[in-house]
Amino acid sequence: MNSELPLAADKKLTITYRVEPGCLGPQGSDHITMFCRVAQKEFEPVESDVISWDIVPRNDKLQPEMQYAIAGKKISLEQAEKFLILFEKDLDEIEEDFDERIAELIEKFLKAVNSEQRIER
Repeated sequence: MNSELPLAADKKLTITYRVEPGCLGPQGSDHITMFCRVAQKEFEPVESDVISWDIVPRNDKLQPEMQYAIAGKKISLEQAEKFLILFEKDLDEIEEDFDERIAELIEKFLKAVNSEQRIER
Protein backbone atom coordinates (compact mmCIF):
# COMPACT_ATOMS: atom_id res chain seq x y z
CA MET A 1 0.00 0.00 0.00
CA ASN A 2 3.02 2.32 0.35
CA SER A 3 2.89 3.05 -3.38
CA GLU A 4 -0.14 5.25 -2.79
CA LEU A 5 1.69 7.71 -0.52
CA PRO A 6 1.32 10.54 0.17
CA LEU A 7 -2.37 10.49 0.91
CA ALA A 8 -4.81 13.28 0.13
CA ALA A 9 -5.34 15.52 3.16
CA ASP A 10 -8.86 14.22 3.82
CA LYS A 11 -7.60 10.62 3.87
CA LYS A 12 -4.82 11.18 6.40
CA LEU A 13 -4.95 10.35 10.08
CA THR A 14 -5.35 13.59 12.01
CA ILE A 15 -3.69 13.52 15.40
CA THR A 16 -4.85 16.30 17.65
CA TYR A 17 -2.51 17.01 20.54
CA ARG A 18 -3.73 19.35 23.23
CA VAL A 19 -0.95 21.17 25.08
CA GLU A 20 -1.43 22.03 28.74
CA PRO A 21 -0.59 25.71 29.37
CA GLY A 22 1.06 24.65 32.64
CA CYS A 23 3.82 22.82 30.78
CA LEU A 24 5.09 26.27 29.78
CA GLY A 25 5.50 27.40 33.39
CA PRO A 26 3.54 29.77 35.61
CA GLN A 27 2.84 32.19 32.74
CA GLY A 28 2.05 29.36 30.34
CA SER A 29 -1.40 30.68 29.56
CA ASP A 30 0.25 33.85 28.21
CA HIS A 31 2.36 31.83 25.77
CA ILE A 32 0.29 28.76 24.90
CA THR A 33 -1.22 30.07 21.66
CA MET A 34 2.17 31.11 20.29
CA PHE A 35 3.72 27.83 21.37
CA CYS A 36 1.01 25.85 19.58
CA ARG A 37 1.64 27.83 16.38
CA VAL A 38 5.37 27.12 16.62
CA ALA A 39 4.75 23.43 17.37
CA GLN A 40 2.27 23.13 14.50
CA LYS A 41 4.90 24.36 12.03
CA GLU A 42 7.54 22.12 13.57
CA PHE A 43 5.40 18.99 13.28
CA GLU A 44 3.79 19.57 9.87
CA PRO A 45 6.47 17.55 8.04
CA VAL A 46 6.56 14.69 10.57
CA GLU A 47 5.06 11.57 8.96
CA SER A 48 3.23 13.97 6.64
CA ASP A 49 2.62 11.26 4.08
CA VAL A 50 -0.11 9.75 6.29
CA ILE A 51 -0.57 12.10 9.30
CA SER A 52 -1.89 15.63 9.70
CA TRP A 53 -1.03 17.18 13.06
CA ASP A 54 -3.32 19.55 14.93
CA ILE A 55 -1.55 21.04 17.94
CA VAL A 56 -3.83 23.20 20.04
CA PRO A 57 -4.09 24.54 23.61
CA ARG A 58 -5.82 22.26 26.10
CA ASN A 59 -8.29 24.73 27.53
CA ASP A 60 -10.82 22.08 28.52
CA LYS A 61 -9.47 19.39 30.85
CA LEU A 62 -12.35 17.13 29.81
CA GLN A 63 -10.87 16.89 26.31
CA PRO A 64 -8.32 14.11 25.83
CA GLU A 65 -4.67 15.03 25.42
CA MET A 66 -4.48 13.02 22.16
CA GLN A 67 -7.32 12.44 19.77
CA TYR A 68 -7.47 10.69 16.40
CA ALA A 69 -9.67 11.31 13.38
CA ILE A 70 -9.97 10.52 9.70
CA ALA A 71 -11.96 12.81 7.41
CA GLY A 72 -13.16 14.74 10.45
CA LYS A 73 -14.58 11.65 12.14
CA LYS A 74 -13.15 10.70 15.54
CA ILE A 75 -11.67 7.23 15.75
CA SER A 76 -10.31 5.15 18.62
CA LEU A 77 -6.67 4.52 19.45
CA GLU A 78 -7.06 0.96 18.17
CA GLN A 79 -8.50 2.19 14.87
CA ALA A 80 -5.63 4.66 14.50
CA GLU A 81 -3.13 1.85 15.11
CA LYS A 82 -4.80 -0.35 12.48
CA PHE A 83 -4.84 2.51 9.98
CA LEU A 84 -1.12 3.12 10.40
CA ILE A 85 -0.30 -0.58 10.14
CA LEU A 86 -1.66 -0.41 6.58
CA PHE A 87 1.27 1.91 5.83
CA GLU A 88 3.80 -0.08 7.85
CA LYS A 89 3.91 2.58 10.55
CA ASP A 90 3.73 2.09 14.31
CA LEU A 91 1.67 4.52 16.39
CA ASP A 92 3.66 3.80 19.56
CA GLU A 93 6.90 4.75 17.81
CA ILE A 94 5.33 7.86 16.31
CA GLU A 95 4.01 8.96 19.70
CA GLU A 96 7.35 8.27 21.43
CA ASP A 97 9.11 10.38 18.83
CA PHE A 98 6.44 13.08 19.24
CA ASP A 99 6.86 13.10 23.04
CA GLU A 100 10.63 13.55 22.73
CA ARG A 101 10.32 16.29 20.13
CA ILE A 102 7.60 18.19 21.97
CA ALA A 103 9.64 18.09 25.21
CA GLU A 104 12.68 19.49 23.35
CA LEU A 105 10.52 22.14 21.71
CA ILE A 106 9.03 23.19 25.06
CA GLU A 107 12.53 23.55 26.51
CA LYS A 108 13.72 25.56 23.51
CA PHE A 109 10.61 27.74 23.57
CA LEU A 110 10.96 28.46 27.30
CA LYS A 111 14.61 29.45 26.86
CA ALA A 112 13.59 31.87 24.11
CA VAL A 113 10.77 33.34 26.21
CA ASN A 114 13.02 33.71 29.26
CA SER A 115 15.74 35.40 27.17
CA GLU A 116 13.18 37.80 25.75
CA GLN A 117 11.86 38.65 29.22
CA ARG A 118 15.40 39.40 30.47
CA ILE A 119 15.97 41.75 27.53
CA GLU A 120 12.72 43.62 28.24
CA ARG A 121 13.67 44.30 31.87
